[in-house]
Amino acid sequence: MGRARQKQRKFSSTASQPASSSSQPPPIASLLAKAQDLIIQCDYPLARKFIERILSREDSTPTEKNQAREMMGVVLLELAEIDAAKEMFLSLVPPHPDAPSPPPPSAYLHLAQLSDDDPHAALSHYQTAIDLLHAQLKGKSPVVSNVDDDDDSETKSNIVRAYLGMIEIWMDPSHDLCFDPAASSTCDALLSRALEVDPQNLETLQTLASVRLSQEKPEEALQALRTFPSPPPDPHSTNTSTTDPQSHASLLLNALPILVRITRAKLLLECNAYSDALSLLEGVLAADDANVEGWYLMGWSWWLLAERRKEGDVTVAESLGEDGEQLEWQDMARDSRDCLETCRMLYSSQEFPDEPLMEHVQELITTLEGLGIHPSPADEEANGEVWEDVGDSDEDVEML
Repeated sequence: MGRARQKQRKFSSTASQPASSSSQPPPIASLLAKAQDLIIQCDYPLARKFIERILSREDSTPTEKNQAREMMGVVLLELAEIDAAKEMFLSLVPPHPDAPSPPPPSAYLHLAQLSDDDPHAALSHYQTAIDLLHAQLKGKSPVVSNVDDDDDSETKSNIVRAYLGMIEIWMDPSHDLCFDPAASSTCDALLSRALEVDPQNLETLQTLASVRLSQEKPEEALQALRTFPSPPPDPHSTNTSTTDPQSHASLLLNALPILVRITRAKLLLECNAYSDALSLLEGVLAADDANVEGWYLMGWSWWLLAERRKEGDVTVAESLGEDGEQLEWQDMARDSRDCLETCRMLYSSQEFPDEPLMEHVQELITTLEGLGIHPSPADEEANGEVWEDVGDSDEDVEML
């Protein structure tokens, strides 16, 4: 972060110096590239200065100005200037007189996300983006190259995201569309179209699971959550089954954004797939060990397991593997307590805004305390790492 500020001062200083009469202004393409780099670096104030410079130049082409206006919309979004960002994206689509032909699909995708107060407008923006993206695919040259493949993949990914965005609107209980009799069949149709574009897209399959749960079809939901693309064959082996499917699935899941994985864990818990949820959450916390919601869901998962185990259900222990079979309900409950205590600590230190989450955490901790389940000693919470360090010392350790 410090280096970014130093760069900003450097560029600001350079920009403030009068240019000599013999110097030539930098090419527009260079300014666009620099602005894009700054956006990637999340230096939005400095990126804005470069984009404003491009828009003020008279030698920029219409295409370059359109690129700059789209980047400015993104920058304004990141700077929380929502109304200005929306106006910028509207300038790229009809009926604005300066809108390019055809307009960029990305402008419609942004406008859809900025139309929370008007679900019908959002759906229209998504559909227009999808139509434009499909037209891009149809207009591709039949010549195949790696670059073309990458472009097609990105285009298809954007189409899928647009379909998923439409489904989210139809399922959102804050909109009247959620209660429309056609909501369920419409979501099914949108899911079918998304799966036609990319049958193995994990986020589409995850949305399929969410829809199936809303339709009270938990078995189909779990099947969707447990469906993964086949692992690619090892190019150095003639045996096409050398890649472990479970390891391949873990790699795919760990590549998903953390928020997507958090949502997936909630769906798995709704399907009573506790071991799947725990495995997924372990990956989340390995990537971000200060994730409040991750610790909450981990604690809730262990709570649900302990509750079922206490009622005499031995299958929940079997689903955890050989080590899990040795756990009694008290062990699971204490794991739950430890995770919930960590969640409570992080919630307080981060001033996490989700009050209902913390109310549930407090309720669970109070119940566990009443059952005689206390937090693990600090040494035990380290999962054995502290025991190794202590074992190297000359002090005696009392095992609890």
